Amino acid sequence: MKKKISILLLSLCTLLIPFEAYAKPDDTLLSNARSGLLMEISTGKILYEKNINERVAIASMTKMMSQILILENIESGNLKWDEKITVSSNAAGYGGSQIYLQPNEVMSVRDLMKGISMASANDATVALAERIGGSEKEFVQMMNKKVKELGLKNTNFVNSTGLDEANHYSSAYDMAIIAKELLSHEQILEFSSVYEDYLRVDTPNKFWLVNTNKLVRFYDGADGLKTGHTDAAKYCMAVTAKRENMRLLAIVLGEEESKVRNNETAELLDYGFNSYKINMIKSKDEVIDKIHLEKADIDEIDITTKNDVSVLLKKNEQSKEYKTELKLNNNIKLPLKKGTIIGKLIIKDNDSQMATVDVITAKEAKKKNILKLYLDVLKELVSG
Repeated sequence: MKKKISILLLSLCTLLIPFEAYAKPDDTLLSNARSGLLMEISTGKILYEKNINERVAIASMTKMMSQILILENIESGNLKWDEKITVSSNAAGYGGSQIYLQPNEVMSVRDLMKGISMASANDATVALAERIGGSEKEFVQMMNKKVKELGLKNTNFVNSTGLDEANHYSSAYDMAIIAKELLSHEQILEFSSVYEDYLRVDTPNKFWLVNTNKLVRFYDGADGLKTGHTDAAKYCMAVTAKRENMRLLAIVLGEEESKVRNNETAELLDYGFNSYKINMIKSKDEVIDKIHLEKADIDEIDITTKNDVSVLLKKNEQSKEYKTELKLNNNIKLPLKKGTIIGKLIIKDNDSQMATVDVITAKEAKKKNILKLYLDVLKELVSG
């Protein structure tokens, strides 16, 4: 009897360790996937790749582009998180993954985004697509316009959800660029990092949400990003994880089983974290200089880098100091919004250029009003 209990406890312990803790050699990674890659986000360096330009069905990973457009509309003020959306019969009638929206049901943008990010809900995606584009068809045109803006060569969308349709495809590389763009809207992690939540909380139809991305719960540092599955795409996944100051992104496409997909994605991330490290040069929140502009309403304008500036190193490489060169644009005009790009910071190792990052204003700067200009001139006259 004791032997049986010991075997049972050992089995339970095994179930509680869902993902392998050690990285595989890089020549055995993604052995069951059709394609995939591993990218370090701050530098954009690809650390591992397999068939990255092959055009394949990508299922609900399509929704990453839909989420980009949703967040852009939030940031522009065209859409508010607490805005109530009335669900159309078209959106409510979508099959596949859903949160079971009913025609004319009213739900907030925030809750619809939860449904997309955690449950991969087709009905929620189409409801927001119709709100932003007027129709899903118009929204899909916006998606494909964004594809061109990102310079992607192997992506075309026919719908906003990822349901299998002819001529709807992407590639591992294009998915990585789309995921990287989505991560530039940091608010996405507020949704993708949550493992469980609820919708319709104060109603008789309270709905339990469980994240389709199990690595968010079981992989150290994982906080996103999107899963997918259809007959054509098989099992797919985009997972991002951050440890210390390094964020990795794994794209895995065309797996036969969800468990294998999860394990191979975890192994890919293990390989990256065990093999590489980041040498942080400048944090995006760090003030790197100040500028003075004539006729500005503030004396000095703080400037920072748009993104973290870092160099990717092998784990056994020594970190070192790098030179920086600030190049500001020649014609900087007022007014300046916070976050306006006004130049570039160049990172050099001796004479070699290691990285370049946009430099932005850390605060808003307007033109002085007429009274302030008059007082400044009067002050100069008085002071001689």
